[in-house]
Amino acid sequence: MKDGFLGNHASFMLDAIVVALVLLVPVLIFSLYSVKWKRRFQRHRNLQLALAVTLLVAVFAFEFDLHWVQGGWKKVVSKGPPLSAEQADTIRQALRIHLIFAVTTPFLWATTIICALLRFPHPPAPGKHSRLHALLGWTSAVDLLLTSLTGLIFYYVAFINRG
Repeated sequence: MKDGFLGNHASFMLDAIVVALVLLVPVLIFSLYSVKWKRRFQRHRNLQLALAVTLLVAVFAFEFDLHWVQGGWKKVVSKGPPLSAEQADTIRQALRIHLIFAVTTPFLWATTIICALLRFPHPPAPGKHSRLHALLGWTSAVDLLLTSLTGLIFYYVAFINRG
């Protein structure tokens, strides 16, 4: 599908990723609340695994669509009204900043999840790995939130704030 559903010139998959980024934040917060204050370790584990798998599939589908179907981000952005040089620079800068977080997030999150799966008992419970897991988890969560925020900023400057 070449065009999205949010009422601008973005691709369908780009719109889907934007919606996923918005929905991700409350689920992530609920997962952190579940483990930190409710001590529901199994719920936290299951939510994190579900988020990771869902986002992994969504990002692969998005990347395939963006590069193979759409022909790259520049072609998607150029479907809208013509850009001034200043707008194009702003869009490129927003994308560069977003990619810093978008590239690091999967590595941090994968490290956090793999270590947790290998080092926590089944069913999950606090243990020797808890301190490192908390550090990795909060670092991953902040990186994921920054990925979401910068992705939404890129979407805004590339597709909404074009007038």
